[in-house]
Amino acid sequence: MERKRLRKRGSRGWRLTVVYPAVLAWLALVLAGLAAPAPAATLAGGWSHSLGVKADGSVVAWEENYWGQSTVPAAAQSGVIAVAGGEFHSLALKADGSVVAWGHNGYGECNVPAAAQSGVIAVASGGEHSLALKADGSVVAWGRSTEGQINVPAAAQSGVIAVAGGGEHSLALKADGSVVAWGWNDFGQCDIPRGLSRVAALAAGKVHSLALKADGSVVAWGDNVYGQRTSRLRPKAG
Repeated sequence: MERKRLRKRGSRGWRLTVVYPAVLAWLALVLAGLAAPAPAATLAGGWSHSLGVKADGSVVAWEENYWGQSTVPAAAQSGVIAVAGGEFHSLALKADGSVVAWGHNGYGECNVPAAAQSGVIAVASGGEHSLALKADGSVVAWGRSTEGQINVPAAAQSGVIAVAGGGEHSLALKADGSVVAWGWNDFGQCDIPRGLSRVAALAAGKVHSLALKADGSVVAWGDNVYGQRTSRLRPKAG
């Protein structure tokens, strides 16, 4: 199989899309109605740009800006609690549960749908698609869909506590510790390993996927041409 798709628009490859595993406990409380939204992240990385949320709720962005992905709009200059970076676009989650998007919009990845204008508690960016997790545990996705990466399956329409976006695939972590994956699967990045359970956090690379289990071990699947799923992380003894 040709591997040229793995180097779209450059030779540096795809950088890990940020999800917010540090606040999974908080997300669970939000879903249970026991906590109000709070800051979920302060930093995020896109393909070749970076984003940060300041203590005053404004966003700073730097590095590549060819598509305007580092030109922060006025709407993201206050009240922001989390950010996510895609290949050439950026997302900001505001304290009021709405989402702001800017940068490359060739596939509608910055056209935030009505469903993501309220009640959102986390965001994630894929290569050219965007994901929002709502307080009711459902997932909203928009942008490029050539590989079905925004076609959210029924299993990810409830009970979700975290999301992640890969190059052309998407992941959702459910409250029961299971993982749902959809989108491009030529390298098995959506083939959830048999028996995978008790997952506490997840992340997606361009063509591979990662899960952190409650025991501290890491499970990886998908492409491994550069050893990206050969994990050296093991649970601590005792």
